Amino acid sequence: MITIPKVLLVGLISSKNLSGYKNMYEITVRKTFSAAHTLDIGGKREDLHGHNFGVEATVASEELDADGLVLDFRVLKKWVNEILDDLDHTFLNNLPAFRNTVPTSENIARFIYDRLEENTSIMGLKISRIAVWESENSKAVYTKNHSGS
Repeated sequence: MITIPKVLLVGLISSKNLSGYKNMYEITVRKTFSAAHTLDIGGKREDLHGHNFGVEATVASEELDADGLVLDFRVLKKWVNEILDDLDHTFLNNLPAFRNTVPTSENIARFIYDRLEENTSIMGLKISRIAVWESENSKAVYTKNHSGS
């Protein structure tokens, strides 16, 4: 008969695995929206231009629900679509969220994160990251440090 030390048993039944790291499940959805903006970079105003922005939203949980899911993909897609509907085919600089904030990809990612967090926090889920692409080769990522929470 093999005896498992108590230390190992505690590690197996807690949310930490044997390496000391917490287990984490993630799901990700990808969506797109089109919008225009102007930016002041290095003291120079760029001309009005637009992008077909790509967005990747990743949500995490240490535990799965009764159905074995972090969250139903359809629910995450719905939440992200509701946020992107407010951005799609707009001049971002004119939106209330960007009147005092430059609508860079970094700030768009934070805006999406903050709006999405209104839904995820109620369900005890964490957002791992929001990535926003201006082009196929250029993306910005926003995340928050959840250590200690």
